[in-house]
Amino acid sequence: MAEPEALGFEHMGLDPRLLQAVTDLGWSRPTLIQEKAIPLALEGKDLLARARTGSGKTAAYAIPMLQLLLHRKATGPAVEQAVRGLVLVPTKELARQAQSMIQQLAAYCARDIRVANVSAAEDSASQRAVLMEKPDVVVGTPSRILNHLQQDSLKLRDSLELLVVDEADLLFSFGFEEELKSLLCHLPRIYQAFLMSATFNEDVQALKELVLHNPVTLKLQESQLPGPEQLQQFQVVCETEEDKFLLLYALLKLSLIRGKSLLFVNTLERSYRLRLFLEQFSIPTCVLNGELPLRSRCHIISQFNQGFYDCVIATDAEVLGAPVKGKRQGKGPKGDRASDPEAGVARGIDFHHVCAVLNFDLPPTPEAYIHRAGRTARANNPGIVLTFVLPTEQSHLGKIEELLGGESTAPVLLPYQFRMEEIEGFRYRCRDAMRSVTKQSIREARLKEIKEELLHSEKLKTYFEDNPRDLQLLRHDLPLHPAVVKPHLGHVPDYLVPSALRGLVHPRKKRKKPSSSKKAKKAKTQNPLRSFKHRREKRRPTAMPS
Repeated sequence: MAEPEALGFEHMGLDPRLLQAVTDLGWSRPTLIQEKAIPLALEGKDLLARARTGSGKTAAYAIPMLQLLLHRKATGPAVEQAVRGLVLVPTKELARQAQSMIQQLAAYCARDIRVANVSAAEDSASQRAVLMEKPDVVVGTPSRILNHLQQDSLKLRDSLELLVVDEADLLFSFGFEEELKSLLCHLPRIYQAFLMSATFNEDVQALKELVLHNPVTLKLQESQLPGPEQLQQFQVVCETEEDKFLLLYALLKLSLIRGKSLLFVNTLERSYRLRLFLEQFSIPTCVLNGELPLRSRCHIISQFNQGFYDCVIATDAEVLGAPVKGKRQGKGPKGDRASDPEAGVARGIDFHHVCAVLNFDLPPTPEAYIHRAGRTARANNPGIVLTFVLPTEQSHLGKIEELLGGESTAPVLLPYQFRMEEIEGFRYRCRDAMRSVTKQSIREARLKEIKEELLHSEKLKTYFEDNPRDLQLLRHDLPLHPAVVKPHLGHVPDYLVPSALRGLVHPRKKRKKPSSSKKAKKAKTQNPLRSFKHRREKRRPTAMPS
């Protein structure tokens, strides 16, 4: 019997303006979650949908929401402008992303549909002004929405028709349980609701009882990650912590992994240690730090998406963004202060064209592995996940494989075929670089970022104008030296490249800026110290001594 033909966007009865926006986004056909969820949502049903990260969940709720709002405005009785759609997300970055997606889909009906994002706590005054104009859809975190409801700058009891809870499995783990229960008291008794989640856990079941009324459950028969033809997953056992740094150096410096990469670690302190280590070898990376303001974090993501960086180092939401249930204050892992509790990285953030995810530290939970791996192999693009494992972590790795494999007995994480003895010649360099990255240098690297934020802060601009001495002291403070960078480590001599890899790898070379005048060129060539150094390099042996 032939399989039923897949339902296209053009067969869903959507407004022509929405169809045009979908075409502009380059979506030729809906994803599985979109194909199943949109028709049910348009029928007015409550939905509980589980679909893997990167499967198009945002559009699965945004399209029917916009369609229902447009249909009401076109055919319903004339009513005053009011907030009729509410989207709750666990983090500020996800709020910006959801707002952006809804606005893209509403590009051809922007006069009829207005969207507001109220997730940033620092913009309360401007948010109140926006809410006074009563946008059609409001996006935000539960804490910010509740704050506006309590201040009467947002009223939903008589107008709300659609409620969306995105990344529902994270809301309680981010400590929003009390806020969410209080928020629901401000909503009308009857409204349509969608719960979107990557996993079904106890928290999602609790939310289902609170929010949904006779829902249709969409538990799609698809793996939580793309198949092996799209996503390749590997593990590599490193005997020591030093071996992990050595292997990462070889993979990046010899360009064995090409394209954009996300490096995941388990603490913020480890993020900076890794960044300073790679800096020693002229490998540019940046840290996505939840302690920095939202605008700075989004700027880093934007720079990564535009190709300014090839590597971003991040901690996932389980460690960096999500405190213990019910607690949104306090300390994180050793060496870390609590980051912004609404700053999540591993879940939902849309990094563009990520070729590889490197789990430098083993994810703390099997679910965290899924959310990390979901950053690559998106929208039918290929991707690689490589997990570094210490011998003491093998049992924990087994739990991850058990979750990924399900009933299948075939291994999901294949062994990464790499002979560590091939890169032993680089070990002394790695040790040298690791010694340079001290606790003091890590502390100074973090202070340097904070200092830069203070100097360039728009909000402190007025303060510094009134207190110029404070600005002068900050500018002329003792310079911070995060780590001593040794220039020679940025160059990879040919004799150190393993013979099996010669001709296959292209070590990253630091670009030299062209001189602005012939005089400068002449000065370089006539520098006797430089010439002497050049002659010494020419006499270097071309092979490692036995």
